[in-house]
Amino acid sequence: MKTENNKTAVTVILLLGFQGSQGLRTYLFCLFLLIYCGTICGNLLIIVLVSTSRSLHTPMYFFISQLSISDILLSTDIVPNLLHILLNNGGTITFIGCITQFYVFSSSEAFECFLLALMSYDRYVAICHPLRYHTVMKSEHSRTMTTTCWLFAFSLALIYTITTAKMDFCGPNIIDHIFCDLVPLLELACSASFIVDLQLYFLSFPIVIIPSAIILLSYTYIVLEVLKIPSQNDRQKAFSTCSSHLIVVSIFYWTMFGVYIIPTKGQSSTISKILSLLYTVFTPLINPIIYSLRNKEIKKSIFHTDYPLKLWMVRRQMQDLGLKIKPKKRQLLQQWLEYLRHVVTLEEEHPSKVKAIHKWPQPKSLQEIQEVYVLSSGGTSK
Repeated sequence: MKTENNKTAVTVILLLGFQGSQGLRTYLFCLFLLIYCGTICGNLLIIVLVSTSRSLHTPMYFFISQLSISDILLSTDIVPNLLHILLNNGGTITFIGCITQFYVFSSSEAFECFLLALMSYDRYVAICHPLRYHTVMKSEHSRTMTTTCWLFAFSLALIYTITTAKMDFCGPNIIDHIFCDLVPLLELACSASFIVDLQLYFLSFPIVIIPSAIILLSYTYIVLEVLKIPSQNDRQKAFSTCSSHLIVVSIFYWTMFGVYIIPTKGQSSTISKILSLLYTVFTPLINPIIYSLRNKEIKKSIFHTDYPLKLWMVRRQMQDLGLKIKPKKRQLLQQWLEYLRHVVTLEEEHPSKVKAIHKWPQPKSLQEIQEVYVLSSGGTSK
């Protein structure tokens, strides 16, 4: 701390985290480390699948990959410092570091609000205006809207972060929380928080209220449109395209509602910390699980990501048989790779034609590889 104008300014903040025995903190450390590794791996898998699988090159899956980026950013902002706090039974962080952590956290949460609204609009166009979907939700439009969401999130979060940082913080410098959130920070301030409260009130309209209204309106129109479908199976299929998004929206808004809207008077600090864990640690882990378990396309992309290995096996088998890969035959191998890339689609349309590929026959010649490819493509071998 340093003294300015007879006031002791806070320069270092002590985060208490979870206080308890060494055994409890060790258990929590292992648990959160496992969750963090799962969060990074799960979200990276979603990003890689959407980037490499052609069947996932659609606006909805692009938005899912952006959600994974946001989850990685949020988790990396909170969890590593939380692990440090658990190991040391509390940890110090500089005031600038605390403000930076709060800014990254706020930006990520604001972006998720915008993105969930954008994803609900995508589902609205896909179900209510299917003929216009490819015109409205072009790849260029999707990227532009997502970039705009990132810019708005970082800009709006910067506004009240700067205002918060300019307040007078004169101690004590102890925060009984797991990270630098707004409410614990304001409790350290010795100056009036009227300006910050006023900014948050006005910024809640573009960050929370407007996205929430878009989500509610989109799903209202979706429900009304789906109820017009006479077939029950078709209605279930239409609703299934929105189920994953609805689950993610519900988890996100209910946890945020529980932390920031429900009155905290009389609420213990432990309960407040647990509620904060729901949307900072557990939600980034749950999101990729929801989209992978409830999404048929992503599950199939995960199952069929070994086609480069299979192509390498073909090359090795050809070399073992003494077959040289001539320049003219390289095109054939590229076709083979394309077949393996699209094996999911072929399996859905012609399951009997790709039965051989699952058994993976040992090719005795390049001609046999060509015959399998031609058979699976629905053509005829010459």
